[in-house]
Amino acid sequence: MTPRRHVRLDGTVSVPLAPADAFELFTPSGERRWAQGWDPSFPAARADETAPGAVFQTEHSGALTWIVVACERPRSIIYANVSENDRAGLIAVSCEPGHHGTTIANVRYEMTALSDHGDARLQRFAADYQAYLAHWQSAIQQALSEDGRTQPAAPGRRTHSAGGSGSA
Repeated sequence: MTPRRHVRLDGTVSVPLAPADAFELFTPSGERRWAQGWDPSFPAARADETAPGAVFQTEHSGALTWIVVACERPRSIIYANVSENDRAGLIAVSCEPGHHGTTIANVRYEMTALSDHGDARLQRFAADYQAYLAHWQSAIQQALSEDGRTQPAAPGRRTHSAGGSGSA
């Protein structure tokens, strides 16, 4: 077997919400608010789509199967994802308080290519990772602006309701 590319990429996204509210933007259903074309489907209904073991699939950037590996609501979530003959790995998002009611979302991708094609795609992804996260930040900012939520939440006040409607 040919050794494949493995990358560990770290970056941050600034979110103008309190951590508990920002966390919801990184759940499977919550990502629908800001990620164009993101539409997770769940092969089995779950009471909590963020509970470890929850499985969902997306076609957002090719067919991917996702599994929630760990979740410490409302602080962090870790997903495993696999794209057959392309790549597999872990995506972790942890939310920590920023300044004045904002959140710093730490985003880590640890991925391994599964083919020559996956090697090439993973190399491009790694090269563009910071721009990728800048796009996330811009898309989140745009969605919050459209929702009328451009200001951080006041301490102790939530800006939107929690997810958990069956999508993660």
